[in-house]
Amino acid sequence: MILTGSEIKKYVENGDIIISPFNENQLNPNSYNYRMGEELTFKEDDGNYKTIKIPEEGFILYPNRVYLGHTFETLGSKKCAMSLIGRSSTGRLGLFLQVSADLGHTGSVHKWTLELVAAKPFKIYPRMITGQISFWLNYGKPDLYHDGYSSYSRPQISKMEQNK
Repeated sequence: MILTGSEIKKYVENGDIIISPFNENQLNPNSYNYRMGEELTFKEDDGNYKTIKIPEEGFILYPNRVYLGHTFETLGSKKCAMSLIGRSSTGRLGLFLQVSADLGHTGSVHKWTLELVAAKPFKIYPRMITGQISFWLNYGKPDLYHDGYSSYSRPQISKMEQNK
């Protein structure tokens, strides 16, 4: 069962959901709008990865490249599973988020790595509202997730590529 915006707020207030910093104005009927963090990682034409701090004046994402950003907010829950998705307002402008990995396992609390793909040149800014997160109640006893990428709060490249 998905939580409504008012339930998300209650869960934040009682500590069952972590959203830090929390801004009530970013609540939606069934989600919370998260913001872009300040770092971006991408593979350059020479095959090497580069991490940059997104300048205040913005950074242009280009097609045919996957960019890894991160949420500005620390997000997570030991009671709920999460789904990180894009927003229709940015999607309609050509920015696709979480194109493959949108599930946040119960127990994960961190700044999430974002998968960004631009269909056309798209300018991003640090702390811009980029996507949304929804929270889902578990049925059955939750087994808290502690592996994989859940311990990172900066953009992380694929472990499949790291292990080549």
